[in-house]
Amino acid sequence: MQIKKNDKEYDVVIVGSGAGGGMSARILAENGLNVAIIEAGPYFDPQNKEQKTQLRWPWESPRRGASTTRPFGDYNAAFGGWELPNEPYSTVGDTRFEWFRSRMLGGRTNHWGRISLRFGPDDFHKKDFDGLGANWPITYEEIKPYYDRVDKMIGVTGTNEGLPNDPDGFFLPPPKPRLSELMYTKAARKNGVPVYPSRMSMLTKKLNDDRGVCFYCAQCSRSCAVYADFSAGSCLIFPAVKAGKGQVDILVNCMAREVITDDTGTATAISYVSKDDRREYEAKGKVIVLAASACETARLLMNSRMKGQTEGLGNSSGTLGRYLHDSTGAGAAAFIPSLMDRKRYNEDGMGGLHVYSPWWGDNKKLDFPRGYHIEMGGTMGMPMYGFGGGHKAIQKILNYKVGGYGNPLLKEMKSVYGAGFYISGRGESVALYDNYCEIDPNSVDEWGIPTLRFHYKWTDHERLQAKHMQETFRSILTDMGGEILTPEYTYEQDYGMLAPGAIIHEVGTARMGDDPKESVTNKYGRLHDVPNVYINDAATFSSQADKNPTWTIMALAMRNSEHIVSELKKMNI
Repeated sequence: MQIKKNDKEYDVVIVGSGAGGGMSARILAENGLNVAIIEAGPYFDPQNKEQKTQLRWPWESPRRGASTTRPFGDYNAAFGGWELPNEPYSTVGDTRFEWFRSRMLGGRTNHWGRISLRFGPDDFHKKDFDGLGANWPITYEEIKPYYDRVDKMIGVTGTNEGLPNDPDGFFLPPPKPRLSELMYTKAARKNGVPVYPSRMSMLTKKLNDDRGVCFYCAQCSRSCAVYADFSAGSCLIFPAVKAGKGQVDILVNCMAREVITDDTGTATAISYVSKDDRREYEAKGKVIVLAASACETARLLMNSRMKGQTEGLGNSSGTLGRYLHDSTGAGAAAFIPSLMDRKRYNEDGMGGLHVYSPWWGDNKKLDFPRGYHIEMGGTMGMPMYGFGGGHKAIQKILNYKVGGYGNPLLKEMKSVYGAGFYISGRGESVALYDNYCEIDPNSVDEWGIPTLRFHYKWTDHERLQAKHMQETFRSILTDMGGEILTPEYTYEQDYGMLAPGAIIHEVGTARMGDDPKESVTNKYGRLHDVPNVYINDAATFSSQADKNPTWTIMALAMRNSEHIVSELKKMNI
């Protein structure tokens, strides 16, 4: 394939436009640098009438909002999913791994749950507590100033509670709990589980002139047309372009193929394939920033070479692709008879939970090493395709005749509307060398780029954590007056734990560390082997923590980007 070369050289070329890539672009551009963003999907703006799905009714869709090409439904903002046409990945043996990709400007930040939690002081050195995994080469105190700035730049709801490992921040007013959440709060506290206002990146009051305020449509997964929720495009990239301090070129529908290096081992460009004309191009840069997501970044590096390295760029340690881990996820659901036949009112609120439960346990007294936080939901949300699924189980609970159709069934459905409730756990798994991704030697994608192959297994660390989740959830749901709908899972069923990758929190494939023999980057995300290549996504995480990773991705990307500016000024790169 002929490579189309361009003499233009950017200060920085960024691969990926999600949380890490978006933050990198904003910080670098605000410092006057000329930046190119390479994005595998199309340009996306939730204000664009042709792309907007917010406030559309289910009956406007020929599938009544059902999932087809978008795994979370027709109106979800994700252009992608766990399976993409002509972009395969594979697994080895009995590995279960599901890899979610979102091909669009802003990436996964357009449709995520927006639960925005800082990692706590303990999360950066968990090995000191249980001897497992690796400590980070940085501390919470080093990252705290950047968390603070992310809070103020993006906006996050919550309250300062003085919790030792769930740090205080700069919070916007949280919304009031819904009725079912009040019931959860009472039952959870009865079971010794704390409950606090949720920490969500939606604006409950005006932050600046570029963004609107949440009007409680509960459709954040569709990406907000008034920019009241956090998405990397609307909150990071668009402001960077608008400010005009540094040039920002956005190259959409471009699949990054590899990092190009010269004979000295310096990175000079990103090779990419344009989906529009199926030709290969190069984007030259003094600095290369990879922020394509943990697995995509690892894939890009493993498909790149430099003189003296044949196992992937920056892989002298042999750890590239290793220590892959995702959040654990398990849940339980119940029918709450006392919530039947309620008065109908707008209970939508923000798109997601209004309260949450951070980890409360002492793992030294438990049979698993790492904790989890609790998410929950159950409201009178907009009925869509699949509404009423599982109604036969509810009929049995209520001693109704099982089955039915027409008006009698419709009457039953209206009666139980809003009486369902679910609880989910999102926990920390332990990073292991033997959980990893690698290049599949027998497969390429539509663009001729070699694809990934996954090796991954849960251990008893995660299974016993999921068992604890199930026991806790069932106790809380019972104390809410609920009738449990979820079966009792066994050890052989991983206690209902979802497959790795299903929670879409994968991290750790190019972990940071002080020792180049055991890590891929230093504490600034800079490759040990290639001094002008940085990783600004979750690939560098030494461990996941029991929190969602997005806030930490952005804090690190902000810090790393300012380090790039400093190093360029010093002419160190």
